[in-house]
Amino acid sequence: MNLFDAHSIVTDLGLIGILAILFAETGLLVGLAFPGDSLLFVAGIAASGTGAALLNGNQLPTLELFIGAPIAAITGSFVGRWFGAKYGRKLFDRPDGRFFTQARVVQTEKWLEKYGIGKALILARFIPFVRTLINPMVGVINIPTKVFMFWNVVGAIIWTDGIILLGYLLGEKIEGSVDKFLLPIIGLIIALSLLPIAIEIYRERKRKH
Repeated sequence: MNLFDAHSIVTDLGLIGILAILFAETGLLVGLAFPGDSLLFVAGIAASGTGAALLNGNQLPTLELFIGAPIAAITGSFVGRWFGAKYGRKLFDRPDGRFFTQARVVQTEKWLEKYGIGKALILARFIPFVRTLINPMVGVINIPTKVFMFWNVVGAIIWTDGIILLGYLLGEKIEGSVDKFLLPIIGLIIALSLLPIAIEIYRERKRKH
């Protein structure tokens, strides 16, 4: 089993494992490395008519997935915000590690300043690393609970159920094994999710010059 591989998580851990990974990615710094976007997409396929081919005869329960995924993401975000409010800058002053770096902290701070709380929380759901770091950051700067709650719920539903639905609809159209489609589609999802960060880096370098 590989916790950093979406296919492995879905096939080996099932629904409970998917929800646990979503919670960790949005609520705990250890979740910085987890494959949120691709995991949701593969889970959507696994809940579709071709789910049996992906899970060796077993499909993910569709209703439970569509309900449980946003709940896990919402709950994780609240935990992340709580850590930020309780431990403050200590969370962000730690030395660089394999996944946690000061550059990513700076990028998240700029993201929040540029877009404001509402738009930032929604857009951050689709950006690896940012969706993990922005929740404790919100706790650090003490965004009002009601404001955070509203945008957290909206962003979580759009992100989780939106990507799951895409995977589900594709799965309904595919006949037979889905393995040959997974790698290129997951690669495209990862590339698209990293595109906003690449654009921001390019713009920053252009401003410096």
